[in-house]
Amino acid sequence: MRIIGGEWRSRIVEFDGDSGARPTPDRVRQTVFDWLAPTIEGTRCLDLFAGSGAMGMEALSRGAAHCTFVENGSRQATMIKAALLQFKAPSTRWDVTGMDAVYFLDQSWHRYHLVFLDPPYASPLLDRALQELPRVLVPEQNRIYLEWPEGKPPALPAGYELMREKQAGQVCFGLARYQHPPK
Repeated sequence: MRIIGGEWRSRIVEFDGDSGARPTPDRVRQTVFDWLAPTIEGTRCLDLFAGSGAMGMEALSRGAAHCTFVENGSRQATMIKAALLQFKAPSTRWDVTGMDAVYFLDQSWHRYHLVFLDPPYASPLLDRALQELPRVLVPEQNRIYLEWPEGKPPALPAGYELMREKQAGQVCFGLARYQHPPK
């Protein structure tokens, strides 16, 4: 997999294909980062279910201030860390955390502007993560990238709004935001 834009453009990122990681395809990343271009600079990002780390690395390459990568697979977490070290990314701009993503959301005190949310397709983790996610989002200034298999978008809980969506081959993806429902 390669980084497609920004400071690390064309740099190769190794990932463990046997781990089940599905790097987001180049053309999907290009579209998403075109959508995010006006707001990516200086953001705090969370690459939840990071897999290859493609989305978080792309965000850092394009000017995000910080990215936390959460990946339960220890081999893949190690590979993400190795890629960031190879790119000479300052350690103040990233964290790689090897733990369960939903547990991370429950324990985190950090707040994020941008979250990449791409859990394994056949799992209930997307629903669980969406329930926990609001507590770590910067209010009114957040964006959430979602990816799902071919078909209709996932049902979003109250407070979420799907702003954009697109399909590229068998990958469907979108950009959402969360606003606390009025009381």
